[in-house]
This record gives sequence, structure tokens and C-alpha cells, in this order.
Amino acid sequence: MPDTFKTFDTTTKRILPFILATAIFMQMLDSTILNTSLPSIAKDLNESPLNMQNAIISYVLTLAVFMPVSGFLADKFGTKKIFIFSLVVFSLGSVFCAVSQNLTQLVISRVVQGIGGSLMTPVGRLALIKTYDKNELLKALNFAIVPALIGPVLGPLVGGYMVDYLSWHWIFLINIPIGLIGIFLSLKFMPDYKSEEIKFDFKGFLIFASASLLLSIALERFGTAQNITPVLVIFICGFMMIYFYYRHAKKTENPIFPLNLFQVRTFRVGILGNLATRLGISSIPLLLPLMIQIAYGESAVISGWIVAPMALTAMFGKSYVIKILDYFGYRKTLMTNTFIIGFLICCLGIPGINTNIYWFIPIISILGFFNSIQFTSMNTIAIADLRNSHTSSGNSLLAVYQQIAIGFGIAFGLIVLKLFENEPTLIQGNTHLAFRYTFFVVGFLTILSGFVFRRLHEKDGENMKTEH
Repeated sequence: MPDTFKTFDTTTKRILPFILATAIFMQMLDSTILNTSLPSIAKDLNESPLNMQNAIISYVLTLAVFMPVSGFLADKFGTKKIFIFSLVVFSLGSVFCAVSQNLTQLVISRVVQGIGGSLMTPVGRLALIKTYDKNELLKALNFAIVPALIGPVLGPLVGGYMVDYLSWHWIFLINIPIGLIGIFLSLKFMPDYKSEEIKFDFKGFLIFASASLLLSIALERFGTAQNITPVLVIFICGFMMIYFYYRHAKKTENPIFPLNLFQVRTFRVGILGNLATRLGISSIPLLLPLMIQIAYGESAVISGWIVAPMALTAMFGKSYVIKILDYFGYRKTLMTNTFIIGFLICCLGIPGINTNIYWFIPIISILGFFNSIQFTSMNTIAIADLRNSHTSSGNSLLAVYQQIAIGFGIAFGLIVLKLFENEPTLIQGNTHLAFRYTFFVVGFLTILSGFVFRRLHEKDGENMKTEH
């Protein structure tokens, strides 16, 4: 399809990143907002709080299954129709969640939400990639990606306050006005890209969706499972399905994710870097509030406020990321930035049990700033050199990988914590010490993951520069 971004007026190009931002914010908020609200919902629905985990897992698994098909649907029916459809479905799912009378209804409603959520972000980002020239894209994505940084941080805090001062129903109803704004703006400003020739690789979709589903189930269960063996079997089956997909894609003419995507070095490094660095980064918004509540005995609201500055500094960081990337380039920026993030995660393990908990605020604030640089850089380098024919599939694959990478990070953090807690000779019953050692391990591995970006060339990402 020919590029048509030159026909768009400046208003459309100015509004489009905001439309994507509303979608990302809703999706990221809903991935985390339930965490602090589950006990209250469980009480109201007469359920055990332990069973309520299904309400979180059902949403995550639906994302894993339907994200791979987002590129095909956008190419077939148009980015505008699919994006508006996703907002409508997500908003309806939110209403259904709010009026649910039992756990079964809530889980089904979360699946509906997940179907909308799985299409929103990939399709919105695809429209953005196709609308902007490469040297404009970094600026547009940089604005849109901020909600991805602040959503996981604000989710538990907003959820805690809504449950305490309103009712748990409002954690879902908050999506309705945001969704309506997104729908209104999309009807007016969302461009409608389609692809003339497209065949759907149904078999490839089934294999890849199965792999994504199995890996997501395993990652969701790893941190909480009493018996690790069945979870490990599911995890191995997930990797086997990826191998089967590889075999399938080698002999299929139009696979849902072409293997030659990985011949593009920047895409390959961007995907691998996303997976490696998120092993450390993704667990922090969970581990730090957990430590403040369990080891320091503080409330959920206090722990939420300790982490909240991360969102503010992330927004502050976005105003510098373009200048930093233009000056240092992607290779130096990503390597150095990853090392700094790893070091800061290690710093979270330094304070002793008698140290004032507010000591964490400056560390977490600086971490938010560098996270902002990290996510913008990783996401833009992955799409920097994709050809037009690969844009849809590459963008969908990136979305799936990010979702799985976040799950990997959270599961990894919980597994390391559990391993230390089960080592009585090492921590001698001191839970706080287990958290400290976990931060050291996670931080050190994050530092090591920075070497992934050595595979980038000095000139990689030059086409994304905003100044020539």
C-alpha cells in the first residue's frame, strides 16, 4: 500500500499519538489496577481471595491469544474499524465487569475486556507507524508510550483509593469516559489503512497462539505454584509450540509472522533486548510494594505512594529521550541506560530493616526517568528498519513479545524471592533479607542484559533521528 501520511493535516498527526495513549493507558491500568482490589471484590462476591486470581489471569491469557491476530485484522478490515471495535469491546467489557454478580461473570467479562485490549495497542501503534515518516515517528511514539510507564505504577494506587473511598466497581467504570473519548477522536482522526493482498495463516495463528497461551499460563503460575513440576511441563510445551511454529513458518508461503523478520538486525536486537531487560524491570513495581507491605508492615496505600514518583519522573524523562538518542545514538544509549537501571535495582536492596522507607523514593524516582528512556528506545529501534510489507506482522509480534516479557519479569522476580525465602541457612527467617538478595540478583542480571545491545551498530537508528 502506498504511503499516504502526506495527505493528513497537522491536526490528525497531532491527535493520533493521544488516541494511542488513551488505549495504552486503559490496557496498562487494567493489567494492574485489580491487584490491590481483589480482597474487597472477593468479599463482595462471597469468594475466597485466592480464587480471585482467575480474574487477573483470564485477562492476561486473552491478550496472549488474540494479540497475534491484530495485524491481520487491521490489514483486512482497516485500522480505523478495528481500533474503534477494540475500544467498544473493551468499554463494554468494563461495564460487564462492574455489574458482575459472581466470579464466573467477572472472569467472562475480563475475557471480553481482554479481546478489546489485545487489539487496541497493536492496531493503534500500527496506524501511528504508517502515518508518520521515520524521522517523525520517535517523537510520536515517545508521547504515546508514557501511559505504558505510568499505568503499572498508578494502577495499584488508584485501585486502592477507589476501593477505600468509593467501591470496587469504579476501577472498571473509570474506563468508560476514557473509552468514549478514544472512540470520539478515532471516528474523526484515525486513518484507515488496509492491505490489498492478504491471506490468513490460520494454522500458524493456532500454533503461535497456543505457544503464547501456554507460556503465559506458566508465567502466571510460576510465582504462586506450590508444586513447580506441572507448571514447568506447561512452560516446556509452550517452547515446543514455538519450535513447531518455526517449522511451519519455514515451509509456508505467507506465515502470520515471517521468519525473515528476524533477518532485520534492529528488529532482532529490539525483540531480544525487550525480553532480556524486562526480566529485571518488570518485577520492580510488584516487588517493592510487596516488600514495603510484608517486611516493613506498611499499608497498600503507603506502598503505592512510595512507587508513585516513578510515574512523574517517567513523564519527565520523555522530554529528554529524543535529545539523548539524537546525540548518543541507540547503541550507546541502550547499553548505558540498561547498566544504570540494573545498578539502581541493586540499590533497592541496600537499605536495612531499620532504614526509613522514604529512602526508596529517590531511587525509584531516578529509576522512572531511565525506564522512560529504555522503553522508548527499545520499542522504536525494533521497528526502525522494518519494510512496509513487514510493518503489520512485526508490530504484532513486538506486542506479543512485550506482553510475554512482562510476564517473564514478574515470574522471575517471584521465583528468585521464593528461592531465597526457602533458604533458611542464608536468610535465617529474615524475609526482608530475601527481598534484598532478590533485588541484588535481579539488578545484576539487568546489568548483564545491557550487553544484548552491543549487537547494534553505531549507525543503527539514524533514520529515526528527528534532526538531520
